[in-house]
Amino acid sequence: MTPPERPSSVQVAVVQAASIPFDAEACVDKAVRLIGEAAGKGAKLVVFPEAFIVGYPKGLDYGLVVGARDPAGREEFRIYLDAAIAVPGPQTQRLGEAAATHGCYVVMGVIERELGTCYCTVLFFGPDGQLLGKHRKLMPTALERMIWGFGDGSTLTTVDSPWGRIGSVICWENYMPMLRMAMYAKNVALYCAPTADDRDTWIPSMQHVALEGRCFVLTACQFLRRGDFPDTVRVRLGDSPDAVLMRGGSAIVSPSGKVLAGPNFEGETILTATLDLGDIGRGKFDFDVAGHYSRPDVFQLHVNEAPMRPVATKTGDSSP
Repeated sequence: MTPPERPSSVQVAVVQAASIPFDAEACVDKAVRLIGEAAGKGAKLVVFPEAFIVGYPKGLDYGLVVGARDPAGREEFRIYLDAAIAVPGPQTQRLGEAAATHGCYVVMGVIERELGTCYCTVLFFGPDGQLLGKHRKLMPTALERMIWGFGDGSTLTTVDSPWGRIGSVICWENYMPMLRMAMYAKNVALYCAPTADDRDTWIPSMQHVALEGRCFVLTACQFLRRGDFPDTVRVRLGDSPDAVLMRGGSAIVSPSGKVLAGPNFEGETILTATLDLGDIGRGKFDFDVAGHYSRPDVFQLHVNEAPMRPVATKTGDSSP
């Protein structure tokens, strides 16, 4: 039986918008609206920023100094922990329903709660509304390590789509060469890079990833102002509610490193592009980092994808 022919192109979108920090329901309401808007532009894959639900706490220090924590910082963390969502849960159900309503794949940055720990997580939803998998950020950066737990190799997830495998690497994980290599070895075609990095250096990094992996890179960042945060937390950056804490810079990049859409630094927006999927094969003609350009006789990467649990419980019949 002849396998169905893969589509030659696909319309995709990256969403550049602010969270409603620490308000899960309001974030989901906004996400559902934006999924509809992106789908209305023809997008079959919609990518959201890092921590869109329930917010990236830019400018918060939680009262931390080496060797001490303050009571106000503990309360700020409690607010964040209480706002974080369960996966799966009622919020993921609503996001899946939105994906199904519009018949698109959705890659969504969330703050996930498990027990007393928050994780910076990306969720993958299919056009049938199913939660297809998740990726937890392996290596939070700097002060993120005080508010987020560490993911493990069990969520180095890729999901199949009609246009190739979709995967996600979050923010500065993209500067981890071995993590990138692990994703390239999964034959990722649509490499999603939700981020909170809005610096001028980010887009060249994304161009490098696209060239290195010979994949399309879709990077989404929030456009966030100080005034978006509630008064219940202390924001140490910016002098007024209108101060821009995260200026966006979202973009879509081809396997040849060409920027197809963005970067945009002007405000909230939805960027779209039509991807010529043949560009992946054309690029791998002379460079396939996990294939003919890999030299496994010299270099090999060993990846542990087993879940790492602090408590392993064994049950069974112990009767004689």
